[in-house]
This record gives sequence, C-alpha cells and structure tokens, in this order.
Amino acid sequence: MDWLERASCRGEDPELFFPVGGSGSGPTVLQSDEAKTVCAGCPVRRQCLDWAVDAGPVDGIWGGTTEVERRAMRRRHVPHARRPAATAA
Repeated sequence: MDWLERASCRGEDPELFFPVGGSGSGPTVLQSDEAKTVCAGCPVRRQCLDWAVDAGPVDGIWGGTTEVERRAMRRRHVPHARRPAATAA
C-alpha cells in the first residue's frame, strides 16, 4: 500500500472521510461530497478504490466512493452463480 504515501488525503483531517450520520442526511451528504472532491484530484485514486473494493466492507470514503457505492460495484462485478444443469429423467 505504498500508494498511501502519495494520496491527496494525507494532508486532510481523517474525520472528513468518515462521515457520521445517516447516509441520506444533509450534513453527511455535504461531508461526503467534500471528501469526494479531495479524491477527485488524487493521483492514486484508482489504487485506493481498487483496495477498498477488494477489501470488502470498509467504512468511509475511499477512492471517491462510499461503502454503499462500492457494494453496488462489487455486485455488478461478481459473476452470477451458474445454475446446475438439468438432468434427464
């Protein structure tokens, strides 16, 4: 995780990236948007996002996404289980 050394968030208050409150509440949305703005210009955003998606459920804003957004990304990329082949009777 050497990419952390180059992350734009290193100079920011860590609490910015861990909004408190319901996901739809006004202050939480504003804080998330502010954190995502920092992420938008980050040179290692892709590595950060890849790490958070691979790590599974991780709280906070990582790679410019919330956990809810990353969960949706994981669902879209998980291959659907194959149905067992029907057997002839």
